Amino acid sequence: MVSPGALRVVRCGGGGQRGARAVFSADSKYLLYASGDFVKVHSVNTEETLLLLCGHADLVTGIQLNPHNHMQLYSSSLDGTIKLWDFMDGIPIKTFTVGPKLLALYALASAEDSVFVVIPKKGERDTFQLVSVKLTKGAGQDLEGKELSVVLDGVGASPKQIAFGREDSYVVSVKDVNLQVYFFKLKLLNRFSLSTAKTKGGDNSFSCVVCHPTEDCIATGHADGKIRLWRNFHHKKAYTYSALHWHHDTVMDLAYSLEGTRLLSGGVESVLVQWHNESSCQKDFLPRLGSPIECISMSSDGILCCTLHTDNRISIINSNLRFSRSIQGLIKSRDVKTGLVVDPRTKALVLNGEPGHLQFYSLQSDQQLFSLDIVQRQYIHQAGLKQSELVKVAFSAQGTWLATVEESEEVADPELQLKLWFYSEETQSFALNTRINTPHDNHITDMCFRDMAELGDDSLILVTTGRDCVFKVWVMVEDSDPEAHQSVSWSCDFVGSYHNYQATNCCFSEDGSLLAVSFEETVTVWDSLTWELKCTFCHPPGNIRNICFGRLTCSKYLIGATDYGFLCCWNLLTCALEWSAHLNIVVLQPDPLSEHIAAVSWLSKESSLFVFKPSEPWPIYIQRNLCKEKILLAAFVPRDEPEMISSEKYCWLRKSQLFFLTDTQELMTLSTKSLEERLTPSSKQLAVEESLPMTPFSVLLGKHRRQQAQEDTDLGKPVVHNKQEQASPAVKELLHTPAHVLPSASFLCTIFINSLLISKENKSAEEVADEVEMESEKAEDDSDEEDVTAMEQEDTSHMELLGEMTCKLSKSQEKELRKIRKMDYSWISAF
Repeated sequence: MVSPGALRVVRCGGGGQRGARAVFSADSKYLLYASGDFVKVHSVNTEETLLLLCGHADLVTGIQLNPHNHMQLYSSSLDGTIKLWDFMDGIPIKTFTVGPKLLALYALASAEDSVFVVIPKKGERDTFQLVSVKLTKGAGQDLEGKELSVVLDGVGASPKQIAFGREDSYVVSVKDVNLQVYFFKLKLLNRFSLSTAKTKGGDNSFSCVVCHPTEDCIATGHADGKIRLWRNFHHKKAYTYSALHWHHDTVMDLAYSLEGTRLLSGGVESVLVQWHNESSCQKDFLPRLGSPIECISMSSDGILCCTLHTDNRISIINSNLRFSRSIQGLIKSRDVKTGLVVDPRTKALVLNGEPGHLQFYSLQSDQQLFSLDIVQRQYIHQAGLKQSELVKVAFSAQGTWLATVEESEEVADPELQLKLWFYSEETQSFALNTRINTPHDNHITDMCFRDMAELGDDSLILVTTGRDCVFKVWVMVEDSDPEAHQSVSWSCDFVGSYHNYQATNCCFSEDGSLLAVSFEETVTVWDSLTWELKCTFCHPPGNIRNICFGRLTCSKYLIGATDYGFLCCWNLLTCALEWSAHLNIVVLQPDPLSEHIAAVSWLSKESSLFVFKPSEPWPIYIQRNLCKEKILLAAFVPRDEPEMISSEKYCWLRKSQLFFLTDTQELMTLSTKSLEERLTPSSKQLAVEESLPMTPFSVLLGKHRRQQAQEDTDLGKPVVHNKQEQASPAVKELLHTPAHVLPSASFLCTIFINSLLISKENKSAEEVADEVEMESEKAEDDSDEEDVTAMEQEDTSHMELLGEMTCKLSKSQEKELRKIRKMDYSWISAF
């Protein structure tokens, strides 16, 4: 059972990486990156989310491995704190409170008790400083980090605009067209500037900087796509630089290989470029990575590198520039116009993904299940180019049919296409069934399916509404085309309108008998069998923004929200207004499994949640200031099993879970469990065996043990498990508990030794077999003595009738015969 006060807002995915580079673990088996206000730990081999490092109160802006302990991680956040983590166990070790917002983090091997961070400069707007923070040592977990030393003024806010040079002897900062180099030992600061004039389309503004690992060389990326290599920068006037140029737009990030012989660069072209020996003639390319490259990171052994993309995708690439695998969570789209839709088959969230694609996002694994290409056209990354985009999506009740609408970006005369897709069990994917060009004369505003189970396939219809002042009904018909591969297709069956008003929203009642269509300020209700107009509702002023029917016991109500700030509830039986509330509702979402409806309002830059039943004029749950961002979309996702919740205040969360999408495309939910508690147990712990290298000896030993076990089974030997092979709770606790929280070794020694001892009642297999044989012989001896009298009195005349007399064996002979019968003679088969 969940305590009544346990409900919390949990970030599930989406958002952006905010320019913080990802980090590989020392053995390159795990990838760590900042996502929202937590740090994710992914397995490089399985792409699975293993751990979530939660504890920051604001966005994480930087992560760095502890140079003195590669099992630990530093993280910085806008909440003004630096946290030290044991990322293998997900445990925060120390929290250092610095105070101001931390925009970037750098940890150096030469600085044992300090780190470098970027903070805003006091009293000046959009001015930042690079400072050194001394990490105080203490016994407690929460410590102060107030001792700051300014290193550089006027630095950039992005973590990619600062880099540390060879052996941490100098630091480089770039901003606008200025480059600064500060030498720590000499306490010397050199400044260099490029021309601000934009000649021949060139733009000298710096975008990123990286330093050569073994030489005194600085590589800088620029807004015009050029890469400059700076040398001899110890002197203000004798410095030199050379240029590499391939990118046609801003160089987003740079990274050197471990030896410094290769330089990697990426930008908006979605191409990773590898430069050899700093020569413009020797370069390799890895194209079609899907979206612009935001950050590039190298593993400590130089075997792997990863690229973070603007749509939240992470690509892992081998050292030979071969694509290895991709970690895809919730892809960040340019604009989510389809809304949040739930796939009835997989219970995945469906929304805009890559340009022209639908992404199916799994909420359980935080991964993309698959991406469906709807537009089926090559997207061109060019500013101002009008291209087709996906704007509407709807599923049938069983998930067998999918309807999509795509339109060009032309405002005056858009090109519209309505596509119907059928799910194929053979291919386990959606196949295009019908394409309808120009289904409406203007933009399509909404669409929905009617699926009445009692009428079968004949009940499946689709309704679309448009700005051309009509709504259209589409039905399935038999396909008469002999060359067609499908038996059915879709065509228009009915066109409805109301006083030449624009149709804005549509929805079916729970039983499918009624259709509600909103025309600007008016809601019309139609019979879905005869298409007869039944009644109309209106609540001026303001146009209808959202409408939905009540469900189950509240099916007689119709709810609507206006853009003028009213939430209305109409009774369909009395055709009268039941109640209204003055709320600026931007999201209205009914729960498909209960009577509850969730409404999200936006007022004074604050999102508030109201959960209510249409039959009751007061909400059952209110959550003020739900999040800092504006909530644009919401969806109820059915649970696999109902959750046990004791409080009536949270009863609306028993069967379904509510998810939100903000204007920054961060996915959030209201849950009685934190996000790390909702991970599966197998993914919550990093297995010890995963860290052990696979050697030829371990492979041979495992094969030998399997063969030995198989031979024992074939010979029929009894398998008696030793207590030592079973998992001891004491040993398990000792191995899985972090070292820094364990008691002293002297205290653990006695417990550990006792757990290895075998109790007297546990005996070996040979002793058990001997005792069984002795007991059986003793029982047989007793039975022989009891039956000896009966055997002597027995008449032997019936034996003579068999034609021969049987010899009577003594007791000792019978014992020997039993032993021979029990012996194993399977070894003879080898000869």
